[in-house]
Amino acid sequence: MTANAPSGSSSPSPSSPYYLKGSRLNVRLNGVIGWLARHGVSLMGSAELSVRGRKSGQMQRIPVNPHTYGNAQYLVSARGHSQWVRNMRVAKSGELRVGRKVRTFTATEVSDAGQKAAILRSYLEKWGWEVNQYFQGVTAKSTDEELTAAGPDHPVFVITVEK
Repeated sequence: MTANAPSGSSSPSPSSPYYLKGSRLNVRLNGVIGWLARHGVSLMGSAELSVRGRKSGQMQRIPVNPHTYGNAQYLVSARGHSQWVRNMRVAKSGELRVGRKVRTFTATEVSDAGQKAAILRSYLEKWGWEVNQYFQGVTAKSTDEELTAAGPDHPVFVITVEK
């Protein structure tokens, strides 16, 4: 499945999971989207994620597309096992910001078994126009088997917002 990964991706192997590094343009656009979220402008539900760095201890920020499926909210990493994913696995919590509204949450990674394929399908139905390029040909219309096969390349966290 990862043989058709877009250029700029890491070479997947058991010791090096799938990760597609952003181009300069992607990094610049993420900076703009993050700035907008910090200043109260959410594009189709986007928010700025802050998660504590696992090595530096400093808060790291990146724009994300929080996704609601069923009665829960999720964060999906379209680009794979990115730095924010690695940080979230250690921190198990973070913040979502849109302007002055900051929602603190705890996070639990969703296993590849169970509901993950359905969450990915729902995510791709809403955000596919933006993220399909990172899913190596898998779309919202893919079979359950194809979505399940793509699951290990796209970490998903269920978040519980603190009140």
